[in-house]
Amino acid sequence: MYGKFKEHIQKEIADIKDAGLYKNERIIVTPQKADIKVSTGNNVLNFCANNYLGLSNHPELVKAAKEALDTHGYGMSSVRFICGTQDLHKKLEAKIADFFGTDDTILYAACFDANGGLFEPLLTAEDAIISDALNHASIIDGVRLCKAQRYRYKNADIEDLEEQLKRAQAQRFRIIVTDGVFSMDGNVAPMDKINELSKKYDALVMIDECHSAGVVGETGRGVTELFNIRGEIDIITGTLGKAFGGAIGGFTTGRKDIIEILRQRSRPYLFSNSIPPMVANAGIRMFDMMSETTELQDKLHWNTDYFYNKMKDVGFDIKTTKSAIVAIMLYDAKLSQDFAAKLLDEGIYVIGFYYPVVPKGQARIRVQLSAGHEKEHLDKAITAFTKVGKELGII
Repeated sequence: MYGKFKEHIQKEIADIKDAGLYKNERIIVTPQKADIKVSTGNNVLNFCANNYLGLSNHPELVKAAKEALDTHGYGMSSVRFICGTQDLHKKLEAKIADFFGTDDTILYAACFDANGGLFEPLLTAEDAIISDALNHASIIDGVRLCKAQRYRYKNADIEDLEEQLKRAQAQRFRIIVTDGVFSMDGNVAPMDKINELSKKYDALVMIDECHSAGVVGETGRGVTELFNIRGEIDIITGTLGKAFGGAIGGFTTGRKDIIEILRQRSRPYLFSNSIPPMVANAGIRMFDMMSETTELQDKLHWNTDYFYNKMKDVGFDIKTTKSAIVAIMLYDAKLSQDFAAKLLDEGIYVIGFYYPVVPKGQARIRVQLSAGHEKEHLDKAITAFTKVGKELGII
């Protein structure tokens, strides 16, 4: 049987390659940071990691992880409710709740699991989910696992959201679901207006803060801080794998009763191992660091403003951003790959994004700024983008 199936898969792969959509993985042989070395031997500047605060190789987090290896061991070998909960897990959950101004937190192996395990335990076919059209794939998959009625509104479109909320009045409970920062465009959800509509139409609100926590807001506490609604949102999901150290692990934080029912019924929590103690201890140290100073957030905001404005001045087509994501629009899938390959030759590591990651005809290079970048890194990237942009007739 596999012979026929193999032919089918090989044709699928060939079609992907012919369409210019095949994804190649580059291999890094150094720690994740602003300047890295890849397996070809080239030293390059990394502008496509989610390492927003430059913490992925921070000595304080490495130290905390090593300490936990000595005091709490390597792995848990169990799920939380059996014998997989340590004091470090509970301490980290408390740190996260304090950071976001919520009641309680539940940890997951990844935010994909947090989103995947969120809706089904809370909602039934009597209820409604009103979801932004550009929400992350993990939210989409989580919604699919739930029997609630589904409504979708145009990206960050308040008028369309209100229309869907009117339609959803037919259901028992309603929840508005949105990314805080949309990962491919870099725009921020209008949470002040969404929060107002939730009160008007008696709806819960859930935010995925994966690309916004640590990034937006004066102290990096995300979109609830940015819009001065901290503590008002019912459910927030997020990750330790981006700004918060870049390792692994996700979380849901919010109302106490919601977190309690998730501990009882959320399948990814009940059937997946706890995060390793070294990750938990590094996470605890990271939240302590973020409460001590805003130095990294301040530097990230400066880097983003500088890069964005310089690239706009050069003439690139860039989506408006309030985050650390700068989407440089190229529209053509093959062009985005060619552009990224030429930039790698110039020592700039970026990736072309194209369908199915973004809609057809919306290919781009997504640049992600970091507090780990220095001004000379930014200037080198701008120079390289300008050179390649002129070579390919983009600017």
